[in-house]
Amino acid sequence: MGTGFSCGGWRCVAALRSLSCDAGHWSIRHADSESRENTRKRADQPCEICVVDELCAHEWYERGVTRFFLALLALSACADPAVSPEPDPMGVDAGVTPSRPRVRLATFNVRRFFDTECQTGACTPTDYEEQATPQAFEARTAQLAQAILSLEADAVALEEVETQACLDALLLRLGPAMPFGVLGELGTPASVDVAVLSKTAIEKVVGHRRLVNLARADGSLTSFSRELLEVQVRAVDGTKVVLFAAHFRSKVSDDPGRRLAEAVATRVILDQRALDEPAALVVLGGDLNDSPGSPPLDALTLNGGLLRAAADLPVADQATYFFNGRGEAIDHLLQASTAAGAVVPRSAHVWKDGRGWGGSDHYALTADYELTSVP
Repeated sequence: MGTGFSCGGWRCVAALRSLSCDAGHWSIRHADSESRENTRKRADQPCEICVVDELCAHEWYERGVTRFFLALLALSACADPAVSPEPDPMGVDAGVTPSRPRVRLATFNVRRFFDTECQTGACTPTDYEEQATPQAFEARTAQLAQAILSLEADAVALEEVETQACLDALLLRLGPAMPFGVLGELGTPASVDVAVLSKTAIEKVVGHRRLVNLARADGSLTSFSRELLEVQVRAVDGTKVVLFAAHFRSKVSDDPGRRLAEAVATRVILDQRALDEPAALVVLGGDLNDSPGSPPLDALTLNGGLLRAAADLPVADQATYFFNGRGEAIDHLLQASTAAGAVVPRSAHVWKDGRGWGGSDHYALTADYELTSVP
């Protein structure tokens, strides 16, 4: 482990090769190890990587967040379905040579990327958990790495990654092209978790699942199905990029009230981050298990909400998943309003090879964002 130090309200650790936080089960792995000398030097510098502790959450979580939840639930319930929630993006067309720096973000549900250990004790072909042989795991890792590199993204939100061993194997395959990654590990057997990959160093990680209870429309409390993982990195021009990775409650044994509560809470959190970081590009990427026009997507996008990157694609081209032969747009990139940049119109792209991408049953989604220098 590295040398511990503190900065502001965060608990930070300068690590030799990895960074972990007991409270949130975080682990950041770098492709190249640092020397002990460099690690000691970093301990005397301002915080470069900070991990949130349950006891040092932002004060705004304690300032009545539930009031925001209930207000947004009321707004989404009263919305006029005839009104389009998503205005057309403004800016430079994707086909025009960019005059400003751009960053490409992606979301990709890799579909149950399990390691070689059986955690549940039930790993037969008919069980949920699949125990891969070493050969099959290696082949699957290589397939996913190639699919991710083909996206040419600067940062990627992943869904359904089981363990740190899976992420480590993927980072090894990705190599210097995408050397940084963090997993939002729930720690339950055979959990399929969210993760973020990045070309540039990860500066801060926040796990929101433990920090706030979610309010249903009936007033009862629930929680995020998986971690709502916030990762802060830098674009090549120095602009801060805040990418949230999410995977809302699935429709298997459906619980739509929980999914709506996840959406409402996520909207509050992203809106607050945009207020706190007006010079940052703030984007949510993930498998939200609902399509445009549904209550959860309305809660995210209506009334000055998040901008959906794929909104300007033909409806038939927006599908990221097929169920019973019907395409559905359930994987999304959604941007909070800040001065840092805007999605490039018509830059959203759904990546497919058959009925999925890279061996998954989901397509991948990318979008380009043009960055604006903010004084």
